Amino acid sequence: MFEQFEVVPAVDMQDGQVVQLVGGERGTGTTYGDPVEAARRWVEAGARTLHLVDLDGAFEGERENAEAIEAIREAVDVEVQLGGGIRTVEDAVGLLDAGVDRVILGTAAVENPEIVAAISDEHPESVLVSLDAKDGEVVVSGWTEGTGLDPAEAAERYENLGAGGILFTDVDVEGQLEGVRTEPVRRVVEAVDIPVIASGGVATIGDVQALQEAGAAAVVVGSALYEGTFTLEAAMDALE
Repeated sequence: MFEQFEVVPAVDMQDGQVVQLVGGERGTGTTYGDPVEAARRWVEAGARTLHLVDLDGAFEGERENAEAIEAIREAVDVEVQLGGGIRTVEDAVGLLDAGVDRVILGTAAVENPEIVAAISDEHPESVLVSLDAKDGEVVVSGWTEGTGLDPAEAAERYENLGAGGILFTDVDVEGQLEGVRTEPVRRVVEAVDIPVIASGGVATIGDVQALQEAGAAAVVVGSALYEGTFTLEAAMDALE
């Protein structure tokens, strides 16, 4: 997983459209059109991995954009990691068996940590545990409910359960295009030996480089790419 640092474009979907939320708040989204077109564009620009999220699934607990996700998988030939509404071992294993490379578990992993071990037993290194932090606390259910968990401590716990990686999202800066905070990322990176994928706040290529220097194995970028504040090609060139 991530043999070298990657910039991973986000394709977050709500009601069949690409949407980027601000701070994880429903109703704050900007819409960017058809998910398949977006996926094709990022792959043509050089993306080696796509980050797909069913926002309806994250909020409602049931995946609502399965058709769009399947269309993306048929349209592109890169690795895909998928989250949003995956709540059971059966859901996850079914997606992995169907060709999804990694599943992202947030709420399900917090509510039932053993789900990580159960999925990993069948598909080793296939689970990314999503630790979304708001005010220094892991939040779930579409970033609406606090858990009292410290992100670094939680990351270590999930590594011990077999997680292949940690997806760490700094919700406080997510979607705001105002820059990243490297210290929270560094704390999680230092707590585990598995890859940490950073997300939230990226506004410049300098932010991407800062997260790489903080030890992240990859960075998920959404709003900055859709708004054109920098291109995927330029970010990849800067990292070489």
